[in-house]
Amino acid sequence: MSAPEDFTKRKLWGGRFTGTTDPIMHAYNESLSYDKRMWAQDIRGSQAYARALVGCGILTEQERDEIVAGLEAVGKEWASGSFRAEPDDEDIHTANERRLKELIGAVAGKLHTGRSRNDQVATDMRLWLIDEAHTLETLLTELIAVMVKRARAEVGALMPGYTHLQRAQPIRWSHLLLSHASYLSADLARLRALHPRISVLPLGSGPLAGNPFSPDRVALARDLGFQSVGPNSMYNVSDRDFVAETLMWASLTAVHLSKIAEDFIIYSTAEFGFLTLSDAYSTGSSIMPQKKNPDSLELLRGKSGRIFGQMAGFMMTLKGIPSTYNKDLQEDKEPLFDAVDTIGRSLQIATGVISTMTINEEKMRAALTPDMLATDLAEYLVRKGIPFRETHHISGSAVRLSEEKGVPLSKLSLEELKSLSPAFEQDAERVWIFEESVERRDAIGGTSKRAVLEQCDTLEKALSS
Repeated sequence: MSAPEDFTKRKLWGGRFTGTTDPIMHAYNESLSYDKRMWAQDIRGSQAYARALVGCGILTEQERDEIVAGLEAVGKEWASGSFRAEPDDEDIHTANERRLKELIGAVAGKLHTGRSRNDQVATDMRLWLIDEAHTLETLLTELIAVMVKRARAEVGALMPGYTHLQRAQPIRWSHLLLSHASYLSADLARLRALHPRISVLPLGSGPLAGNPFSPDRVALARDLGFQSVGPNSMYNVSDRDFVAETLMWASLTAVHLSKIAEDFIIYSTAEFGFLTLSDAYSTGSSIMPQKKNPDSLELLRGKSGRIFGQMAGFMMTLKGIPSTYNKDLQEDKEPLFDAVDTIGRSLQIATGVISTMTINEEKMRAALTPDMLATDLAEYLVRKGIPFRETHHISGSAVRLSEEKGVPLSKLSLEELKSLSPAFEQDAERVWIFEESVERRDAIGGTSKRAVLEQCDTLEKALSS
């Protein structure tokens, strides 16, 4: 009589199959090489499910305790780096269950009762992403906090504000910095809003039709820290919208980091010289020793394309999948893992760059020119009671006159200004004071000192909410 077959040497799905799997197919099909990073979440989910099976009458309390302790031992092996994968370990679920059987014996076979890898993997991914989202939130708040701190400390620095990359109006350097922080604050709000849609329990759905042993899914959700219970078993096992949304969030956040990078790359050139990056975030040239390249910023800009590519690729994977679980959904992990890793590192690099760079306030101020105050000249006349459309035309005529005479706009005499409008008086000379220009823009969101510091307060409140 032949020896009984050891199920630890079988694939979980292998009962009806008599032939062996093509080795290339096995390599094509396996996911352990990357989903092993969810080992802790897989163990947490399995321990909670073991506790739930007691209420179903599937496990005794003693069996539950054996399984929970066995899984704890498996987790310690992963944590220490001593876990040894076997060739037939297709994924993290197979690997953990196989090792559990080796440690505690046949009772391990009861753990999979009523559970499918379909609801198991969906649970693991959500648990993993909840943990990662908390980390990303911390990294994002740290970046915003650094930007706000700099804005407060350097609120006195003035610089040109640009539209179309042309000098437009004087602003505070802090105002520019806070404009980027405002984008990131919106990203923070979107990340926080994602959490309830990630924190939905799929476990207890079986492969698609539900669990026939009726585990208490509300208690399972509470045990694992989920905010809600998935409402429909078919939806629960196949839903990956939370992955798509996370990839969309990461893509948009990366675009905002790319915008910061582009501004700072331009401002760090010799032609601008507004800021200098720390050596820690710069590299040199292999042939030109005078070069100091902003590679950190260029990589931030480049990584945004990588993250967007992961999102676009996954959306194409999702679009043609029929109902419930299909193997296409295995393609959810690598894009998600890569995007989360990349955006996390990008946030850390951006924080490092911004916290260590220095600004050249003198060069920023030197780049301010009187023509940038042409709008202020028009606004001066508005305060004299002249409609803006008329004052805009008068200011334009002043610009033309300064160009014809070859002198800065601020060097036009009072008589020359009066030739354009009799409303000009001696106090028009104050139009050319850059500090007064920025201070006049004192409405909420403006670039006056009070308005900028108010923006700092608003952003800091958003961080703590």
